[in-house]
Amino acid sequence: MSKLKDISGLYTVKKEMAYFMRRLYKQGLTTACGGNISLRYQDLILMTASQTDKGRMGSSEICELSLSGRPLNPEIKVSMEVAMHLAIYAVRPDVTAIIHAHPPMASAHTVTYSAINTRLTAEAWIVLGEPVFADYALPGSEELAAKVAAKIGEAKVVLLKNHGALTVGNSLIQAFDRMEVLENTARIQLFAQLAGRPQPLSAADLEILNKTMNL
Repeated sequence: MSKLKDISGLYTVKKEMAYFMRRLYKQGLTTACGGNISLRYQDLILMTASQTDKGRMGSSEICELSLSGRPLNPEIKVSMEVAMHLAIYAVRPDVTAIIHAHPPMASAHTVTYSAINTRLTAEAWIVLGEPVFADYALPGSEELAAKVAAKIGEAKVVLLKNHGALTVGNSLIQAFDRMEVLENTARIQLFAQLAGRPQPLSAADLEILNKTMNL
């Protein structure tokens, strides 16, 4: 009976991962074959498959890996960014979920190497903290994985130069929320610059937020 429960739980988690990938696509945060999601689940790493239609992804397109990255259902080709996800899990034991996507507004900052100002709104500061940049390396490469692992520190968001963005969290919804808020903040920043001179929260305001929200 407990084995049946485990199988049922795994299926539910895979459905949830596929749902969030479809949601990423429908909200314009990634392209049809772009982006990937992973989740640390019990003694597994679950990750979305490579080169699949993200707008129609189902639970059968979620790969199972050992914690060391060994494929457990090799008939499904895992995302090319598996090394990057594994490298993050190795240095961040607090992270349960990782989302990598190509949100257009945030990605504009990855090609101009310009910061996304998370001090513009309370939501951005609370949800995102300070994003960090990782230097460009070939997508899917061990070099990219090493650069991201070296830069992430305690950050919630990594901007990948000339590539895209990734967010981490202790759940799928937290990682997704961070990606959504990241894109919204980049949009607000652009509109604010077009409308006038953006006015970020003061140091005193940030200090109150940090104390109130235990940041």
